[in-house]
Order: sequence, then C-alpha cells, then structure tokens
Amino acid sequence: MHTSTKIALVTGAAKRLGRSIALRLAQDGWDIGVHYGQSLAEAQETVLAVQAFGRRAVALQADFAQQTQVDSLVRQCTSALGLPDCIVNSASLFAFDNAEDFSPEQFETHMQINAIAPIALSRDLYRARLHAKEVSARVFTHPSVIINLLDQKLANPNPDFLSYTLSKSALYQATTLLAQAYAPELRVVGLAPGLTLISGDQTQEGFERAHQQTPLGKSSTPEDIANAVVYLVSAHAITGTTLFVDGGQHLNPSKRDVMFLT
Repeated sequence: MHTSTKIALVTGAAKRLGRSIALRLAQDGWDIGVHYGQSLAEAQETVLAVQAFGRRAVALQADFAQQTQVDSLVRQCTSALGLPDCIVNSASLFAFDNAEDFSPEQFETHMQINAIAPIALSRDLYRARLHAKEVSARVFTHPSVIINLLDQKLANPNPDFLSYTLSKSALYQATTLLAQAYAPELRVVGLAPGLTLISGDQTQEGFERAHQQTPLGKSSTPEDIANAVVYLVSAHAITGTTLFVDGGQHLNPSKRDVMFLT
C-alpha cells in the first residue's frame, strides 16, 4: 500500500515557535498532530488554524516529564491521523540555572523533556515504520524525517542556562547518532535557531536590541525557522547535520547568554 498523505507531529505546537511551525507545514499541505503538554485551549486554537488551511489536525496531549505519556504519542498520532512522516521536536524546557545553583532535579527534568523525549519519539517512529512495512506491506518512497530544534549557543557555549544547554547538547549529539542508527528509514536533522522570541522576563526593548546583535544585524524570526522546517522536510539527501538559522549569531562568542547582554 502506498499513501501520499503528508502527516507531521509537531511537539509543543500549541504556542510560540511550535505553533508557527505547525501552521507553516499546514500551508505546505501537511496534516498536523498538535502536541501539547498543559495548554489545551491554545492547542485547540492551533487545530482550528490548521483546519482553516484545509488540512486535518488533532490535539494530542502528553506530559514530557512523564515517560509513559511520551511513549504513547506516536500511537496517538497514528490512530488519529495516520503514521507521521515527520516529527518536529519543538517542545522544550528553558529554565535558568548556572553552575552555582545547579541541582540534579532540574538537570534531570531538562534532560527528560529536551533530550530523552525527542530520542524516544524518534525510536517510536522508526519502529512504527518497520512494523508498517512488515505487517501491511506499506511502501515508502523516501525516509521519514526527525527535525530536532536545538540552539545556536551550542556553537558558542556559555554557562548560563546550564541544564538547558547540557540537554540540548545531548540532543545535538543524538542527531548524528540517530541519523547513523536509523538510516535508511529515518533522516534526523538538527535546526538551531538564534534569539527568536521573547523569553522569561526579557523586555520588548531588550529583545529588540539583543535581536540585532548578529553579523547580519538581526537574528531569526519564527517565519525563518518555520520556512527552514519546510525546506528540511523535503530535502531528502540531508541527514545527520544541523542547520543554523540565526543571522550568524553563533559566530559571535559571548561569555553570557544573549538574553543578559541587553
């Protein structure tokens, strides 16, 4: 059996960058599994926005701090829409700590949400594709793709947001390792934004000044990242590498996180 339906599971799609990615994929003809953790109302709004583009969408709940819920997500998506051809790992925990106030509990939570959950979802999609080929003789014309949202600061690290940075570093390395392990069934690609949206207690003025501190005079926008996702899902020869979409921000080393420079 062959199907041409394009189905993407976008984690953290209720809000912020995940929502922008989900809507851009819908514009490109994808049906969307809208994953959310706690934000049901926002997830339902994203579903309606996807449906306005004439695509199917469903809200899928899973708390990534609970591994049993992570393990159900690909099955949920497959039951509601069909086997996803793409997973965009956008959901992320971004909480401040540094070496002075490091706690094992915060580190473990970051690792669970930012690294373990995306790796487990990749594993589950790989297994599901093999099962579909074996049980239903499904024919795939190209690999499915995992897109891991990373961070430009991995190329110019500083100790701010220590647990977050370590968890994203793990996912960055996993991008290479899983691309090796899951070929030819899956492509696994990293996408590293720069400063894209206001975070934490950053002011609008501070965000705008920080956003301009790149070689190109601006960092990434949600549209930049969403357009890069659309490119990567169709770039069937790209795997095991990371695309930096950040206005060159990763070329400017800094001793502090960019949030604190303004």
